[in-house]
Amino acid sequence: MLSQDSLKDSLQENVLVLTGSIVKTPKQSTSPAGITHSQFSIDHKSIQNEAGMNRQAFVRIQVVATSELSHLTRELVVGQTVKVTGFINRHESRNGNPLLVLHAQQIEMIN
Repeated sequence: MLSQDSLKDSLQENVLVLTGSIVKTPKQSTSPAGITHSQFSIDHKSIQNEAGMNRQAFVRIQVVATSELSHLTRELVVGQTVKVTGFINRHESRNGNPLLVLHAQQIEMIN
């Protein structure tokens, strides 16, 4: 059972909305529990205002989609623009380096 403090910590916001171009073809896999996963990468490029100055922003992030969203990713192709809404989580690369990964809760294809 969660303590009051643990419950409070678990309810903190973790939402990321990012629009970007697909740069890595979605790769499908199935977990030992039978859950379908899809992984792909997107590039986001924009100009953001910071302290009254324009600043170029660029990020490449890995996206993970599960279950019904993973089936949607079969239609995605490199170069296509998508809007992904989800939460970020820390993963470790095969060599032990920490990575931030966007876990998709919604994927919208942009024309």
